[in-house]
Amino acid sequence: MRKSLLALTLLSISVSSTATFAQQRSGTAEEQKACTKDVQKFCRPVIDQGDLTILACLKENRSKISQACNQVLKNNGQ
Repeated sequence: MRKSLLALTLLSISVSSTATFAQQRSGTAEEQKACTKDVQKFCRPVIDQGDLTILACLKENRSKISQACNQVLKNNGQ
């Protein structure tokens, strides 16, 4: 019984850690809102290729994206 409880606890920690990582990777709701229009305008062709591809697209179009989205990139070390 104790082994089952320990395994269940470790599993829930693992799942919550994965969820937290995924949320951090794609940004907060506020960060997403700041970049949504820029992604739609400049990165639509790659929108289904994942977050890293979209990030690369935003960086390639840095001179054209909004100040708010540019600040999100800077705040996240990009």
